[in-house]
Amino acid sequence: PATIATTDNLTTVSAKSDGSFPLEGSDWFNLPAPTEKAWRAERELLLREHRALVQAVGRFPAARLGRVLPGTKDRTALREIAGIALHDVYHTGQIQLVKALWKRKKRT
Repeated sequence: PATIATTDNLTTVSAKSDGSFPLEGSDWFNLPAPTEKAWRAERELLLREHRALVQAVGRFPAARLGRVLPGTKDRTALREIAGIALHDVYHTGQIQLVKALWKRKKRT
Protein backbone atom coordinates (compact mmCIF):
# COMPACT_ATOMS: atom_id res chain seq x y z
CA PRO A 1 0.00 0.00 0.00
CA ALA A 2 2.80 2.49 0.69
CA THR A 3 4.07 2.23 -2.90
CA ILE A 4 0.60 2.74 -4.32
CA ALA A 5 0.01 5.65 -1.97
CA THR A 6 3.30 7.20 -3.12
CA THR A 7 2.21 7.13 -6.75
CA ASP A 8 -1.15 8.63 -5.86
CA ASN A 9 0.66 11.30 -3.81
CA LEU A 10 3.08 12.23 -6.58
CA THR A 11 0.12 12.95 -8.81
CA THR A 12 -1.68 15.14 -6.32
CA VAL A 13 1.34 16.87 -4.78
CA SER A 14 0.53 20.17 -6.48
CA ALA A 15 -2.92 20.06 -4.89
CA LYS A 16 -1.41 19.89 -1.39
CA SER A 17 -0.33 23.02 0.39
CA ASP A 18 3.02 21.65 1.53
CA GLY A 19 3.62 18.92 -1.08
CA SER A 20 4.53 16.43 1.63
CA PHE A 21 4.18 12.69 1.90
CA PRO A 22 3.87 11.20 5.39
CA LEU A 23 6.59 8.56 4.87
CA GLU A 24 10.27 9.29 4.25
CA GLY A 25 11.71 7.79 1.08
CA SER A 26 10.53 7.45 -2.48
CA ASP A 27 10.30 3.79 -3.48
CA TRP A 28 11.52 1.85 -0.46
CA PHE A 29 10.34 2.70 3.01
CA ASN A 30 11.50 1.80 6.48
CA LEU A 31 8.19 0.48 7.74
CA PRO A 32 7.37 -0.76 11.22
CA ALA A 33 7.19 -4.46 12.01
CA PRO A 34 4.27 -6.13 10.21
CA THR A 35 1.53 -5.98 12.79
CA GLU A 36 -2.22 -5.63 12.37
CA LYS A 37 -1.96 -2.04 13.64
CA ALA A 38 0.77 -1.19 11.11
CA TRP A 39 -1.23 -2.81 8.30
CA ARG A 40 -4.32 -0.77 9.23
CA ALA A 41 -2.21 2.42 9.23
CA GLU A 42 -0.85 1.64 5.75
CA ARG A 43 -4.32 0.94 4.41
CA GLU A 44 -5.57 4.24 5.85
CA LEU A 45 -2.63 6.05 4.24
CA LEU A 46 -3.52 4.45 0.93
CA LEU A 47 -7.18 5.46 1.27
CA ARG A 48 -6.26 9.08 2.11
CA GLU A 49 -3.88 9.41 -0.83
CA HIS A 50 -6.33 7.68 -3.18
CA ARG A 51 -9.12 10.06 -2.13
CA ALA A 52 -6.82 13.01 -2.79
CA LEU A 53 -6.00 11.61 -6.23
CA VAL A 54 -9.67 11.09 -7.09
CA GLN A 55 -10.41 14.67 -6.05
CA ALA A 56 -7.52 16.04 -8.11
CA VAL A 57 -8.60 14.07 -11.19
CA GLY A 58 -12.19 15.21 -10.66
CA ARG A 59 -11.06 18.85 -10.63
CA PHE A 60 -8.88 18.46 -13.73
CA PRO A 61 -10.50 20.24 -16.70
CA ALA A 62 -11.81 17.69 -19.20
CA ALA A 63 -10.81 19.96 -22.08
CA ARG A 64 -7.14 19.58 -21.06
CA LEU A 65 -7.08 15.77 -20.84
CA GLY A 66 -5.80 15.29 -24.41
CA ARG A 67 -3.25 18.11 -24.42
CA VAL A 68 0.45 17.31 -24.25
CA LEU A 69 1.80 18.01 -20.77
CA PRO A 70 4.45 20.71 -20.39
CA GLY A 71 8.00 19.36 -20.43
CA THR A 72 7.02 16.19 -22.33
CA LYS A 73 7.00 15.23 -26.00
CA ASP A 74 3.70 13.39 -26.19
CA ARG A 75 2.42 12.57 -22.70
CA THR A 76 -1.10 13.75 -21.99
CA ALA A 77 -2.94 14.07 -18.70
CA LEU A 78 -5.26 11.27 -19.81
CA ARG A 79 -2.30 8.98 -20.43
CA GLU A 80 -0.81 9.82 -17.01
CA ILE A 81 -4.13 9.27 -15.21
CA ALA A 82 -4.60 5.93 -16.99
CA GLY A 83 -1.01 4.96 -16.15
CA ILE A 84 -1.55 5.70 -12.48
CA ALA A 85 -4.74 3.65 -12.44
CA LEU A 86 -2.98 0.73 -14.14
CA HIS A 87 -0.07 1.02 -11.69
CA ASP A 88 -2.56 0.68 -8.82
CA VAL A 89 -4.16 -2.33 -10.52
CA TYR A 90 -0.74 -3.95 -10.98
CA HIS A 91 0.08 -3.65 -7.28
CA THR A 92 -3.41 -4.76 -6.29
CA GLY A 93 -2.79 -7.92 -8.32
CA GLN A 94 0.49 -8.45 -6.49
CA ILE A 95 -1.27 -8.13 -3.14
CA GLN A 96 -3.95 -10.62 -4.19
CA LEU A 97 -1.29 -13.09 -5.33
CA VAL A 98 0.58 -12.82 -2.02
CA LYS A 99 -2.69 -13.32 -0.12
CA ALA A 100 -3.50 -16.44 -2.16
CA LEU A 101 -0.02 -17.87 -1.65
CA TRP A 102 -0.22 -17.14 2.08
CA LYS A 103 -3.56 -18.95 2.36
CA ARG A 104 -2.17 -21.93 0.46
CA LYS A 105 0.90 -22.04 2.70
CA LYS A 106 -1.26 -21.97 5.84
CA ARG A 107 -3.25 -25.00 4.60
CA THR A 108 -0.12 -27.12 4.10
